[in-house]
Amino acid sequence: MTPPGGRHFHEELAKLKGRLLEMSALAEELVRQAVDAFEQHDVEKARHVIEADNRLDALEIAIDDLCIHLLALHQPMARDLRFLTMAMKIGNDLERVGDHAVNIAQAVERLVGQAPLPTPPEIEEMEREVIEMLGDVIDAFVRGDAEAARAVIRRDDRVDALRHSLDRVLLTHMMEDPRKIGPGLSLLLVARNLERIGDLATNIAEDVVYLVEGKIIKHPAAQEQVN
Repeated sequence: MTPPGGRHFHEELAKLKGRLLEMSALAEELVRQAVDAFEQHDVEKARHVIEADNRLDALEIAIDDLCIHLLALHQPMARDLRFLTMAMKIGNDLERVGDHAVNIAQAVERLVGQAPLPTPPEIEEMEREVIEMLGDVIDAFVRGDAEAARAVIRRDDRVDALRHSLDRVLLTHMMEDPRKIGPGLSLLLVARNLERIGDLATNIAEDVVYLVEGKIIKHPAAQEQVN
């Protein structure tokens, strides 16, 4: 059901989608730059990531303001209502993606002066996976594609498996050579933050399924207890 003033409402929805796409693209870029800075020990690039996070914060605020304005002015119903509430949640998840990119960038400064470890292939694959997950899930959100969202959810298992594999490799290196403890812990931090970015992409994908189908698919065991 489209509320009164429908044309203006849908123009504002298009504006909202544009903001979400801008925020998603920036979040992907910050993740990419943060990992590049870590791999290259590039402090300047890391600082750029930290400073650019302010733009993500501003976009989250703009998205929240626009959603609240549309909710108050048009009192949307059904799918339009779900869309606006999910847009606010997705904006918050993308802002948290930026926070994890900042965490990775901050690790660069701590590595200055330490003997670096080669970047494990697991880190590189995790980076590729989570960046693609972010792009795919926002595309699924804009297109209203629940199946594409479910495909993103399935990919999260691969990210988790890479993280566990990396943990075992790094712990072995650190036990064999105490000099590797510092850089090894930094690599573990990077992996942990990449895994959390994958989790956030999964959260967004679950919200897309709810938006399109009206089905809540997260925490199935908890739902059984409530029901």
